[in-house]
Amino acid sequence: MSTQSDINRAEGEPSRAGSGPSRPGTPSLLRELNDRAALELLLDGRSLTRAQLSELTGVSKVTVAQMLARLEDRGLVTAVGAQAGGRGPNATLYSVVPSSAYVAALYVDQGLVSTAVADVTGRVIAEARIADAVEDAFGDEDPVELVRSAVDGACRRAGVSVSMLSAFVIGSPGVVDPATGDARLAINLPAWHDGVLAGLRDALHKNVLIENDVNLAAMAEHALGAASDADDFVLIWLGLGVGLATVLGGRLHRGASGAAGEIGWLPVPGAPITADVGHPADGGLQWLAGADAVHTLAAEHGFGAEADSATTGASAGDMVRAIVAVAGAARIQPAATEPASPVARAGRFLDELAHRVALGAVAVCTVIDPGLIVLGGEVGLAGGTALADRVAAEVTRLCPVRPSVVPTTVASDPVLRGALLTAVNRARADLLASVAG
Repeated sequence: MSTQSDINRAEGEPSRAGSGPSRPGTPSLLRELNDRAALELLLDGRSLTRAQLSELTGVSKVTVAQMLARLEDRGLVTAVGAQAGGRGPNATLYSVVPSSAYVAALYVDQGLVSTAVADVTGRVIAEARIADAVEDAFGDEDPVELVRSAVDGACRRAGVSVSMLSAFVIGSPGVVDPATGDARLAINLPAWHDGVLAGLRDALHKNVLIENDVNLAAMAEHALGAASDADDFVLIWLGLGVGLATVLGGRLHRGASGAAGEIGWLPVPGAPITADVGHPADGGLQWLAGADAVHTLAAEHGFGAEADSATTGASAGDMVRAIVAVAGAARIQPAATEPASPVARAGRFLDELAHRVALGAVAVCTVIDPGLIVLGGEVGLAGGTALADRVAAEVTRLCPVRPSVVPTTVASDPVLRGALLTAVNRARADLLASVAG
């Protein structure tokens, strides 16, 4: 009869890195715990030797060899080379098989569908972007067909069949209903309604998740950007719309109805009170700091006129970027202080925009005191430290909270990056669950 010590010698104690179901210790349970621990260490794309895995998991090299053999038999792990150095033969390096899972991530907004396909290590294999040509289709085209077409195109480019994808994450504007998972109040996407998620799952035959775009951007900021060292922070999104994502204790806060962060509706001084929540641009912070408001404010300060070739016809982000460049000239030409000079007008524009953003930030800070505010979206990115420093000063002036305010450092496709991170994490969780039985 085998004793528990015999089992532990054969399979090793349950590793420090693993976790599993709470049931009495058995050989099969210990194997599951150990296999899961080894796979979890390799899933981030690292290559490790048996000795390194032994040290990290706390089990013997013999047990590690057994773990790797089982994972290799399942096609999840493979030898990828050797580590030189030290006495004796070079140690074999092991890595997760990247093709053990693929995922797709999408960002869908008015006039835009961005898609990316990645393997389980997070390496992006292909990206595709459809813009402008589909702008008129969002009101009429079936969103299920729109997504399926975008995924098909990205998979063809990646050389991966849709059937090989194990998770899909779609970022879109609007409130995501926590009960159904469907997007609602997606003003820019009138065709998105209750039942779209079920249609997507039927069409793709996979695990599909719809998530708010600003929430996904915050996930990218937390993993890759300015909030990578912060457990508590908020991301204020300044783009076509105004939004907020809140991360507390490292966890995203969505609210009971999924509407946490919809600060476009926030009543603020100087803005009318909206009478219809279906049209957030009619009032609140959106009326003061959304893309249309940025264009209007720029025009009031003499930017965007036909005579101003640098900003005529520019997007809100490009408009702010050009004005920041003009304001920056004050450091080079301090004598340019005439009230009508471009430098002075650019400074006044940034001061007023910062004041408007600060009105929303103060409402957030006085409730949750996050410590860090990240300005995201095209306007937050374009405004850079010139806008962020002004917002910080205004918040300090208007309330007793003194947060650090910084611009986003995820400069490229933050929503898509966040969707990819979420999709990869879901695929990894599925693999680990399969190993753990």
